[in-house]
Amino acid sequence: MAHRAGVLALSVLVLFASSNALLGQNKDDKKKDEAQKKEIANIVKIVDDLAAGQPPANDLSLSWLREDVLKAQGSKEYVPFTVQVDSSKVAGPTVAFYWRVVSKNPAAPAAVDPNAKKDDKKDKDKDKDKDKDKDKDKGKKPDYAYEDISFVPVTAGQSPIRISRSFTVPAGNYDVFLVAKEPTPDKAAKNAPPPKVSAVKQSVNVPDFWNGELATSSVIVAARIDPLPAPLTPQQQADRPYALGMMEIVPTFETKFTKKAELSTFMLIYNPKVDSANKPDVSVEYNFYQRLAGAPEKFFNKTNPQNLNGQTLPPNFDLAAGHQLQSGQAVPLASFPEGDYRLEIKVTDKIANKTLTREINFTVSPS
Repeated sequence: MAHRAGVLALSVLVLFASSNALLGQNKDDKKKDEAQKKEIANIVKIVDDLAAGQPPANDLSLSWLREDVLKAQGSKEYVPFTVQVDSSKVAGPTVAFYWRVVSKNPAAPAAVDPNAKKDDKKDKDKDKDKDKDKDKDKGKKPDYAYEDISFVPVTAGQSPIRISRSFTVPAGNYDVFLVAKEPTPDKAAKNAPPPKVSAVKQSVNVPDFWNGELATSSVIVAARIDPLPAPLTPQQQADRPYALGMMEIVPTFETKFTKKAELSTFMLIYNPKVDSANKPDVSVEYNFYQRLAGAPEKFFNKTNPQNLNGQTLPPNFDLAAGHQLQSGQAVPLASFPEGDYRLEIKVTDKIANKTLTREINFTVSPS
């Protein structure tokens, strides 16, 4: 079995500082630019209706597959996610895909000074100012936690298609509104049906990796992990959000594997304590348990622990410089009898004397 343990450089985090700007505008083609602006306006109206409680259409069978959470910059978290669309229902060569992230966290109440003396005239003036501010705010664009759009190519016969994108937000609870829509033709044929559209809402909980407590990113189960010859451009990164620095994770969305396959995992470890040489001392154990129908699960096997410390990490490893602890395994499943399993990943910070566990449930089948 292959071990994946080590360090990722700060450049990975830089890639996660993405913008909230709506993408996909072609500045060199004014006609296309105007068409996309109209498309965006149509889609925003659809999301506004969905947020207002109107029942959504789902002509394209849009569905949420998964999200993962990693640490980003500026006290924020990076959330790559994947959705699925039935491309056989898309008539044209592209589909417009929009996502809006809205915080569900209550706003902090304004502080009130109990010792302040009340001045009726000043209070009335303040109320007038507030009313003026409300009038000004009526014409302003709402301030969402994140929103973006892209125009995704659709290949004939490729059904379904999976679209991976991302957003960057502070920790908290969010509603993610998503729309996939066929582009509106410049000149629709008489009696032509309206463009197909799908709109869904997904709730996402984003944990806090900036509180100093021992934590890990999501455990990503990978179909494969590919090396990259160079870091991606910002636009490439937007379209391929699972690219991390000099590697790209291709996540799998299945939990059922054949005996010929490998169970491949990847995660990052955050906020370990360090020694006087600024090195962590972390142990990661991978324990497999077989789940039996009508009986308690039983231990099946384990891998050798991964030790991440001053003896195993590069000499220049420095958490303060932005280096990240990486752990993972690629475990062949040939020796696993058919059935259901639970992988328990146990992370121990030996300096802080703290432990956490993560779990993956999966099934091994003959084919």
